[in-house]
Amino acid sequence: MSVMRRPAFMAAIATTVLAALLLGFVVNIAVALLQSTGMVGKLLGVLVLIIPAIAVWFLVNEWRLGITVQRMAARLEEEDRLPRHDGERSPAGRLTEQAALDVYEIARQGVELAPDDWVAWFHLAFAYDEVKEKAEARKALRHAAALFRAPR
Repeated sequence: MSVMRRPAFMAAIATTVLAALLLGFVVNIAVALLQSTGMVGKLLGVLVLIIPAIAVWFLVNEWRLGITVQRMAARLEEEDRLPRHDGERSPAGRLTEQAALDVYEIARQGVELAPDDWVAWFHLAFAYDEVKEKAEARKALRHAAALFRAPR
């Protein structure tokens, strides 16, 4: 499937465009405040400019992570090493709680055995997702991406 046809990619583009429009409005407000004659207005203008700076930093980091994760997934797909979580499933198609815990335990042990292996951390991220630990999954995915980008 073409990258341009992936729903998650299209949603990321749409979200980024909407964020850019909103940031444009915020910058316009900041510029108007900076052009005011009062010191309070100018100070507020400077403070309001901080919001777009933080948002741009966040967007750049999220896009960088997303692109890196896609590169990692493509590589693992070529090598037939993408995470596959076998086990008992609920009627909704998700792993049962015990099966998810089993997947997590295997992935955790993989990281213990190879703490500098981005593949182990990638698998751990998806195992965290199975046990509904979204924040930990994100941390593990960020760590996997950092290891993937590191010079070898």
